[in-house]
Amino acid sequence: MNRALQVLAALPLGTRVVVRYTIDGGTTDALGQLMARGAAGVTVATRTGDVAIAYDDVRLAKPVPPPPAPRKRRFPAA
Repeated sequence: MNRALQVLAALPLGTRVVVRYTIDGGTTDALGQLMARGAAGVTVATRTGDVAIAYDDVRLAKPVPPPPAPRKRRFPAA
């Protein structure tokens, strides 16, 4: 088992993660909440929807901190 799969197996569901995985023509990242682990892969809930990632496609994975708080506007809206 590679290190990324060990990380995904050890993290509690609901943890915010980034997972780099292979797609046709390269790699991409999924950033969001780790929602499920199954026999074939994991599901990450991103801002654009759930992403199912097969274990064979996972290259890197790590927990990430929560997103920063929204910044206040510096100038009033026009």
